[in-house]
Amino acid sequence: MRAAAISKPKLDTMPGMFFSTNPKGLKETGRSLLDDKTQKRRPKTFGMDMRAYLRSMIPHLESGMKSSKSKEILSADEVIQWSQSLEKLLANQTGQDVFGNFLKSEFSEENIEFWLACEDYKKTESDLLYSKAEKIYKAFVHSDAAKQINIDFRTRESTAKKIKAPTLTSFDEAQKVIYSLMEKDSYPRFLKSDIYLNLLNDLQANSLK
Repeated sequence: MRAAAISKPKLDTMPGMFFSTNPKGLKETGRSLLDDKTQKRRPKTFGMDMRAYLRSMIPHLESGMKSSKSKEILSADEVIQWSQSLEKLLANQTGQDVFGNFLKSEFSEENIEFWLACEDYKKTESDLLYSKAEKIYKAFVHSDAAKQINIDFRTRESTAKKIKAPTLTSFDEAQKVIYSLMEKDSYPRFLKSDIYLNLLNDLQANSLK
């Protein structure tokens, strides 16, 4: 007599972390995300279920203790503020991480990676402008870029000209286009996603304990 097959429960899955929210790789001389213009897109893996993801992002949810790696405990009120504007979401370190994971689930993580790279670029010392501008351009803007961002031809050509004599504002035009794209397209879906709503619900439930 054949034994009945035991089906395994299927878990909702979440992507793992996709970038460092403080892109120090742009400042270092070793090989980084932007150093290899020929690198291919990484496989889109979804290795953790929602609960495991939330526990890894917000350690204090389960323990009630402050994470040794975080300066502050994330509150439900803070997460609610993310829904007020994309600007408030991106101003928060954890907000960048959570939104970045959502974009990865939609295969568009290059948008926030480029936006963060531009924010870092604005802090660049003058003697490093040319090398860093070239890396960002080759990684995200060039027509053959491994993580090419979705910008119009005019903006792409304009950016190419600006980095020949780079300034701190060389990527501003392209960055605004990508910000607008995220604000109008991805951000509204993020606020309705399980990633955002489950995080908010867990924080609210934790605050009632």
